[in-house]
Amino acid sequence: MSTDTPDSSETETPVDSNEDPEDLTPAELADEVETLREEMADLRAEVGDDQQSMVIVATKGSLDMAYPPLILASTAAAFGWDVTVFHTFWGLDILHEEKSKELKLSAVGNPSMPMPNALAALPGMDSVATRMMNRKIADNNTATIEELVDVSLDQGVDLQACQMTIELMDYDEDEFYDGVTTGVGAATALQRMADADIQLLV
Repeated sequence: MSTDTPDSSETETPVDSNEDPEDLTPAELADEVETLREEMADLRAEVGDDQQSMVIVATKGSLDMAYPPLILASTAAAFGWDVTVFHTFWGLDILHEEKSKELKLSAVGNPSMPMPNALAALPGMDSVATRMMNRKIADNNTATIEELVDVSLDQGVDLQACQMTIELMDYDEDEFYDGVTTGVGAATALQRMADADIQLLV
């Protein structure tokens, strides 16, 4: 029977993760830290891959065009998606507390409107069309733009205001809804779009 003593490298046992860190050698402690870092990175990657993301660019400030981005954003957020809505040019009216309550519906050039363009072009017809639409919204208990903005913000939707448009159109940032993100430029918006699973232009 051999009496040779086994090499210490062959009998080394794995480090017990439950062992007190003070009992570990520096090398063992470094190995454990590295293992934990790898596990955390895997977990973060797994969580990130499971969450859908969407960016919507809202460019219109009319009543009928304010609904699509807000409905899509709030619905996606309700499903746990990471949602950003980048508002630029007239789309900023959606984020303005006062202007968002006075959005108009244009009757001209809208083939879905139940009136010919010759009649729609008459003075005051936009106001008539807007009143008709607001009446339909109220009769059907449809959420208002103000309510949809509040719901979107409550659900974590990042409603962004284009900084260039703010300066160009002389918007006062203090008149936006609380929670709106300002100071966002095109470069930031493009990067967010590049990283998103879905990009929509409204």
